[in-house]
Amino acid sequence: MVRTNGKKVLPLCGCEAITTSCLFLLRYLTGIEPENGCVIVDETGTTLYTDMRYMEAAEKLLSGTDVTPVLYKQSEILERLKGYQSVGVSFDQISHVEYLTLENAGVKLVNVDEPLKSAMSVKNDWELENIQKACEIAEDAFNALLPQIKAGMTETEAAALLEYEMRKRGAQGLAFETIVAFGAHAAVPHHETGLTKLAFGDEILIDFGCRVNGYCSDITRTFLFGDDGKHEEFKKAYAAVLTAHNLVKENLTSGMTGKEGDAIAREYLKSQGLGELFTHSLGHGIGLNVHEAPGISPRSDTVLKDNMVFSDEPGVYKAGEFGIRIEDTITLKDGKVMSFMSKTDRELVIL
Repeated sequence: MVRTNGKKVLPLCGCEAITTSCLFLLRYLTGIEPENGCVIVDETGTTLYTDMRYMEAAEKLLSGTDVTPVLYKQSEILERLKGYQSVGVSFDQISHVEYLTLENAGVKLVNVDEPLKSAMSVKNDWELENIQKACEIAEDAFNALLPQIKAGMTETEAAALLEYEMRKRGAQGLAFETIVAFGAHAAVPHHETGLTKLAFGDEILIDFGCRVNGYCSDITRTFLFGDDGKHEEFKKAYAAVLTAHNLVKENLTSGMTGKEGDAIAREYLKSQGLGELFTHSLGHGIGLNVHEAPGISPRSDTVLKDNMVFSDEPGVYKAGEFGIRIEDTITLKDGKVMSFMSKTDRELVIL
């Protein structure tokens, strides 16, 4: 069943109506995501303006919801928007051309980025269910990939197999471009997957995720393809990253700030002499976007709340040698961390 968020968001925005043509905001407000469309939310309900390519599907999917699909006519939309005292838009997502069109038409615009981010950061039960399903698909696909990994395959081949396994299990698309890094490539946190071939003794880092009804999963696993006896420093660092990852799960609570959550992992890695090799934040919000509020970083003063969803992904990266990241998608429930990941090993795997 399609679920909508227009009624949830409008009272938070302090304006008579909100409008957007941003695709992920269309999904959030109406429950569907036509490639061409515009939405207006006011006290009477939500109107989705779209073209004939999507009208039949929109009418079926939105039947019984508070969203009314209407054929797109820009002149009608502008006239309607001019009738409000104030119209909320996302300044982060609106194009310059769209902004000028509305402004030149006399529409009184208000920036509603902060209330939108705040509303989207705390998930409804059905949003959590979609994220849970996306995480289950990702983990099942990863477990299906492991027996297929073999010497001589390229990073791109491994990524393609993993993406196929996610699609086969019902993923509607990727959360982001899959990262597969063999050997020293793992020392680059966002390595660009390429044609490097796997050799015995290589480490493998895979960062991946998929979408279900628009909602993302995000997971990273790091492991070894055989043990050539040259990985003592890697293994020691892996144990430290795993401990940092688990300390977050054990100690992060609702009411902490993102800065305090980040410090749980960061201070431990510093105590192990690895602080300078932890070069990114502990985590980021996950929802319709794989990177959204809240931030779990040394700069984040956001107060963490139940039903927020974010990553727990400490990592260390030694240039030219190795990189390690262990990442789960997690949420807060009854004040404590609950991981959506339960099917894949976090202890060091050696294939």
